[in-house]
Amino acid sequence: MSDWERSSTARVIPPARPRKLAKVPFVELADGRLQGVVSSGSDIERVYVSSVTAGTYAYTCSTNNNRPCGGARGGFCNHIRALVTEAVLQYGAERVARYLRVEGSAEETTAAGITADMAGTRPQQGDGGAAAPVFSRFLRHLAYLELAPTTGPLPEMQWFPPTRAVA
Repeated sequence: MSDWERSSTARVIPPARPRKLAKVPFVELADGRLQGVVSSGSDIERVYVSSVTAGTYAYTCSTNNNRPCGGARGGFCNHIRALVTEAVLQYGAERVARYLRVEGSAEETTAAGITADMAGTRPQQGDGGAAAPVFSRFLRHLAYLELAPTTGPLPEMQWFPPTRAVA
């Protein structure tokens, strides 16, 4: 076990490249899926919660109101393609391909290559059960952006009880 695995802090990995948050404000590799929130191209009030399951490439895409994406019928929609592109910018192509268990050629490890390799397996549409927790985490991240800058502790982030000084 390495030192960081025994420590009480999580290792922070810097993004592979800076990314623009307007199109895909939230992307994560979690719960065995690439998942995130993608802005609608036609309605500023609408976002889509999209995910792709590692290994099977089962995909889901629905609005924040749980309406299915019209473009995700029989294949990946543009929201899922944008999600893969942003994940590659955030985490790097090799890490995304490894996490999703994409078996493509090493020379073609790009967002388009990863998407093409997954689409070549004819993935099926998933059940959409991940949408609510993903959207909830996205909203929690947005709440932190509304906080005023401070150097004081945030009660929500205090996971351990304070210890008393022994005199």
